[in-house]
Amino acid sequence: MIEGLKDKVVIVTGGGHGIGKAYSLGFGQSGSCVVVADIDKPAADKVSAEIVQQTGAHALALHTDVADEGSTKEMAAAVRQHFGRIDVLINNAAIFATIPMNRGRIETIDPDEWDRLMAVNLKGLFFCCRAVLPSMRAQKSGKIINIASGTVFAGSPGRIHYVTSKMATIGFTRTLAREVGDDNINVNVLAPGNTLSEENPSQEVIRLRQSSAGLRALKRIQMPQDVVGAMLFMASPLSDFITGQTVNVDGGISFL
Repeated sequence: MIEGLKDKVVIVTGGGHGIGKAYSLGFGQSGSCVVVADIDKPAADKVSAEIVQQTGAHALALHTDVADEGSTKEMAAAVRQHFGRIDVLINNAAIFATIPMNRGRIETIDPDEWDRLMAVNLKGLFFCCRAVLPSMRAQKSGKIINIASGTVFAGSPGRIHYVTSKMATIGFTRTLAREVGDDNINVNVLAPGNTLSEENPSQEVIRLRQSSAGLRALKRIQMPQDVVGAMLFMASPLSDFITGQTVNVDGGISFL
């Protein structure tokens, strides 16, 4: 457990599945009040119940579509009503695994899929930040952690729309950090490497994740729990003088 997170109100978008679920449980174990915001409400309910049962921390499940500005405003209002404040926002919701995407090369990507992915991965980021900033500005504190991907450093072939959205996340973060610094709000990026985040992964997916292991300094498959420690650090008071930065957690594939 990292000190300083107890009773902090933390929103995790896409918190019902994969790495988002690991983040949610990690914050619960640190004593935070966890808001599991997911378009899949039954999954959010399940993770919220796990947090309460396993850690005794407070948890709230919300149905949230990050691509819908009204839904993100409702999310922020519900959190303020329930907990009275918003301390941390984790912008984790994305089209990637739980909501599948085309992993082919540029010629195979449908323009409608490109638009849908950008609506979730980028516009969702924009909407969620705008929804929570009034609360953070009023209390003169807050942490926003946006999720990018190690694929942006390698320029991984295939899924160019996904990689583009995650590189844009880094530019978004650097600009927002400048805009909100006077309000004592930190904005950073966490970039996980190739992670076995799928639930009940197929052998094909496992082989795909294993293919990255040999490229790492630490030669094993990356699991969701491998990213949680860095996430808790970035959300805690230990990182209060860090902003506009990208923390790469990939076991040593890319050295920045």
